[in-house]
Amino acid sequence: MSIKASVASSIVRKELRRIREDPATRIPELVHWGRSLDKSGKNEGMFQSLERIANDPSSNWNIMIRNILKNVQPSFMEKFVSNFAVNAVFASAPRREKIMRKEGCNIPMAILMDPTASCNLHCIGCWAADYRKTSNMDYATLDRIIAEGKKLGIYMYLYSGGEPLIRSEDIFRLAARHKDCIFLSFTSGTLVDEHFAEESSRLGNIMLAISIEGYEKETDMRRGAGTYKKVLKAMDILKSHGVPFGFSTCYHHYNAEVVGSDEWLDFMVQQGCYFGWYFTYIPLGQGARLDLLATPHDREYMYHQVRKSRETRPIFLIDFWNDGEFVKGCIAGGRSYLHVNADGDVEPCAFIHYSGANIHDMSLLEALKQPLFKEYARNQPFNENMLRPCPLLDNPEKLQAMVERSGARSTQLPVEENVTDLTDKCRAAADAWEDKANELWNKAL
Repeated sequence: MSIKASVASSIVRKELRRIREDPATRIPELVHWGRSLDKSGKNEGMFQSLERIANDPSSNWNIMIRNILKNVQPSFMEKFVSNFAVNAVFASAPRREKIMRKEGCNIPMAILMDPTASCNLHCIGCWAADYRKTSNMDYATLDRIIAEGKKLGIYMYLYSGGEPLIRSEDIFRLAARHKDCIFLSFTSGTLVDEHFAEESSRLGNIMLAISIEGYEKETDMRRGAGTYKKVLKAMDILKSHGVPFGFSTCYHHYNAEVVGSDEWLDFMVQQGCYFGWYFTYIPLGQGARLDLLATPHDREYMYHQVRKSRETRPIFLIDFWNDGEFVKGCIAGGRSYLHVNADGDVEPCAFIHYSGANIHDMSLLEALKQPLFKEYARNQPFNENMLRPCPLLDNPEKLQAMVERSGARSTQLPVEENVTDLTDKCRAAADAWEDKANELWNKAL
């Protein structure tokens, strides 16, 4: 971390202590200070929104901030703001941009990687269900990815799998070694216990996005009997230790109207969630169930519900497919993030299992220069309608062409999935969504 970033982090810690004493006065002051750090002015729109929130105590966002200040352990909050807001977002952005210009490739803000393909659950429709359960990246490889990433200006690391908490001791070691980074694990929550919460609280730079599919019926339908109760127990444990967490939900045809409902989101806030990541089902691998694909009605419902809830509930929500307008389309392929699977294959996205690079054979920078990632950079955004951002689910012909031109190989196991076979599974859904997406997009313009 640079001297400038270190000084900024020290100021953040001091300011957060002052905010707790007088939130009404100090929150607007912190927003003003944050704006002064944004010399380029690229985030001016965001700061204008933050200013309105800071000066309106009745705002749901203001309420969320005050809930965090009240309930999250102070040292954890200080480290999160320092590592995420300062290191991962503002202080490192100029370095990433400089390297992008020099190297001619995307440098992402975040890296998603799988410490293991092993999992203690057998969820219906899981894209990792077919993977070798013995596939793992050892500690040294994970550490090298992070070390190389930091040199490129990347300070945010996410874990998926498999179940990443199977490797919780290595996750703790990495968080302790890289104190200037923020780590987030996508997890079933079934392995969260007092020890995990205590270590997360002590380290202050590990957060969880806990997978939940709705209430007990919806969650246990895909994840197995008893999973829902374990998830709620995990949330209670983390909350009792002042460790912030959120939910991660895959919406599909059978649960969209539950997980997007006002009642369920209120329940998630009550459970202690401060954020929620919405994904949608993608039919990857052998035996993928096409009936799980969200219909245009399901997706439109989520479009309206998430936008409404962002204005009315004290929780930060992202719908990665319906929020393309806010991030200018697809964020994968190294544009904002990439995925490294448990075998070391460097993929453009957690849902795009094709690659022309393996981290065991090359550096992270070399992997970012692979032909498939160059194809992504040349073709993003994949559609002028930002409600159709995905090169697979929304524009399957785009993914097929990029994979074929780049010569990338399938990383889907146990049987490699031909890109034509994969995209054929998505064409009907893409065609069905097109008319509704165009209608919604034209109304928003």
